[in-house]
Amino acid sequence: MPRLDPERHERFQQLLRREGFDCYLCCTDISMGYLAGFFEGGGERMLIMAVRQSGDPAMIVPALSETHARQTGIQDIRVWHDGEDAGLMFEKLAADWNLKTAVIGVDDEMQAGSLLRLQQALPAALFKLGGDTMAELRKRKTEPELVNMRNAALIAERAFGDVAPLIRTGMTEAQIANKIFSQMADGGGDPNFCIVAAGANGAEPHHSTSQTELREGDIVVIDWGCLYEHYHSDITRTISIGEPSQEAKKIHQIVYDAHMAAREAIKPGVTCESIDTAARRVIVEAGYGEHFIHRTGHGIGMMGHEPPHIVQGSRSVLEVGQCFSVEPGIYLPGRFGVRIENLVTVTDDGHESFNQEPTPDPIVLGV
Repeated sequence: MPRLDPERHERFQQLLRREGFDCYLCCTDISMGYLAGFFEGGGERMLIMAVRQSGDPAMIVPALSETHARQTGIQDIRVWHDGEDAGLMFEKLAADWNLKTAVIGVDDEMQAGSLLRLQQALPAALFKLGGDTMAELRKRKTEPELVNMRNAALIAERAFGDVAPLIRTGMTEAQIANKIFSQMADGGGDPNFCIVAAGANGAEPHHSTSQTELREGDIVVIDWGCLYEHYHSDITRTISIGEPSQEAKKIHQIVYDAHMAAREAIKPGVTCESIDTAARRVIVEAGYGEHFIHRTGHGIGMMGHEPPHIVQGSRSVLEVGQCFSVEPGIYLPGRFGVRIENLVTVTDDGHESFNQEPTPDPIVLGV
C-alpha cells in the first residue's frame, strides 16, 4: 500500500503557496515520515523528498534506501550510488521543475554539506529555513495522532509505576534510569530518554544521569519518556527518598500550584505567553522567580520539542489539537530542584492531560 498521504500532501502544498515557497526539500525522518511514511534519515548521504506547489513529489535517495523509498508510492524516485555526486541528481530535478530562481524551503536540520551543495547547484535561488512551515502543517493533531500520544504516555506512566516500589537508598541514578528504560521497552514503547537527578543534581534541569547514589532525604527529579508509533511522551515527577523536609514540601507545593495555574489558563484562543505568565506569576510571588530558569513548556508530537513554545514573548495563539508540556520548576543551586510536568492537548473547552494528575507533595519512596 502506498504511504504518501494525499491529504497531508495537499495541505502542505497549500502552505507552500501561502508562504511563497516554490519548492520544499524534506530531509528528516519526521517530515518525510509525516508526509509519506518514510521514517529514514540519510545521515551523511543526501536523501531528499522534494515537494512543489502543485504536482507530484519526487525523491533523491542513495541506492541503499531505494526499496524503502519506492514503498511510499512516489513515482519520481531518483537514485544515486556511493561515489557519485548526488548534487547532480538535484541539478537535473531543478532543471525539470524550473527552480533556477526559485524560493526553496528546507528542513531546519539539513546538513550544511548538503545545503551548500544545493546552493552551489542553484546560485540564483533563495534557500530559506522552512521548519516553521513544516511545524504549521503538523501542529494540530488528529484523533489517531492523539491516540498514539495517549498510548506513549500510558507506557511511560506504567513503567514508572513498576519501578517506583523498587527505588531505595544506595541505588544509583543510572540504575533507576535503566530500569525505567527496560519497563518502557517491555511495555511496547521505544524509550528515548530518562533523566534521574538526585539531591544537588536536581538543580540542573538537563543533568546527565550519573552513578550518584541516592541517600535518605534526597529530593530526586525524574524526567522520562518514550515513543509509540513515532509519537513522544514526556513526564517529570519529583520524589523524596524518605520523608521530605518542610522546605522541600514548600517548594513542591509552589511548583504544583504554578503547574495547576498554567493548566487552568489553557483554552483555545489564548496566547502561549499567557500560559507561561500564569505559572511564572505563582513562583515569582512566592519569592523564587530567579530560580525558575526555563520556559513553562514546549510543543510535542513527532518531535520531542516543537512549536508551540510556552514562553514569554510568544504571541502565538493556541488552537484545538495542539499538544505541549506544562513543566514549571524551581532549582536551588547546590541543594535540590523540583519540576512537575504533564503533557496536554488543547480541547474545545480547555485541555486534556495525557498523564495522571500530580500530587501537591513529593512522591515518598522507600529507604
